[in-house]
Amino acid sequence: MLKVKDIMCRKVITVKEDISIQEAVQLLNDRHIGSIVIIDDEERCRGIFTERDAIRIFAAKHSPEEPLSKIMSSNVVTISLEASFDEAKRLMLSHGIRHLPVIDQTDKLIGLFSLRSFLDEVLGIKTPASSTDS
Repeated sequence: MLKVKDIMCRKVITVKEDISIQEAVQLLNDRHIGSIVIIDDEERCRGIFTERDAIRIFAAKHSPEEPLSKIMSSNVVTISLEASFDEAKRLMLSHGIRHLPVIDQTDKLIGLFSLRSFLDEVLGIKTPASSTDS
């Protein structure tokens, strides 16, 4: 049975919640990634900021100088390292999301399961940003 740990990306781009929206959007662009995971000092997942969020906040005319904490998705759906691919798929479909932070038993961030990483690893479809995507 295919597990999340077999497909997830271990190189996750993380930030603290006090960076500006502008810095977060610039990071998405510069690193060619679809999401940034916001962590606390203990490396626990506190939020996520995605390309979709960037579009939404600029359409809502938020100031790019506002801290990421004001607009990040803070009710983050996460998944465990040992979860099955089917469980990840169900979570993504039921929540309408493309990124699932992977956590260990202490809620520490250890990876990211994304639709893009699935396409890259399982189906062999390399997307333009696949070498740096998280």
